Amino acid sequence: MPHIDYYFSTLSPFTYLAGQGLEEVAERHGASITYKPLDIMALFARTGGTPPAERHPSRQEYRAQEILRLSKKLGRPMALKPTFWPTNPAPSSYAIIAAQTAGGGDLGKLVHGVLAACWAEERDIAYDAVVKACLADAGFDPGLADRGLLAGAETYATNLEEAVAHGAFGSPFYITDGGQRFWGQDRLEDLDLHLSGKI
Repeated sequence: MPHIDYYFSTLSPFTYLAGQGLEEVAERHGASITYKPLDIMALFARTGGTPPAERHPSRQEYRAQEILRLSKKLGRPMALKPTFWPTNPAPSSYAIIAAQTAGGGDLGKLVHGVLAACWAEERDIAYDAVVKACLADAGFDPGLADRGLLAGAETYATNLEEAVAHGAFGSPFYITDGGQRFWGQDRLEDLDLHLSGKI
């Protein structure tokens, strides 16, 4: 059975725009997914990336145009400058890590719910009540937000180290068990074709 390691940030607009496309690809191919939320700013620092706010104005302007075009193309509502962005991604990331360990809900729905809360619903994903609501909506125990914080922090740090070691440098980033890497929501089609044996 194929497997996909999914590296992502709960602050990433392009990860939000991916929707649950990864889950749809995985279901078609019977692939399993390990969700690996990480600190995207630390990943940029480790792999030669530049935080959005520090990029040249022309790059910032293009990014803004691209996000809005994709939002319209994909039919996903989007706040280009959310009220609560950037915010602390750790609480939502720890909750995703705890939910993956606990099981019992829909992890893809949880991840997308957290991203939608930030980018479409103007909610602060660092806020405990928001994280608990996302957990509950995806079928998980909301109390997971209060448990396993140390384990969550350790896994969050480990995910960053693994991402660097395995060649990930952005979000969303998909790596197959054969070592093929796909960066960006616009590479889901290529991931699908790869798992089909076509590329």
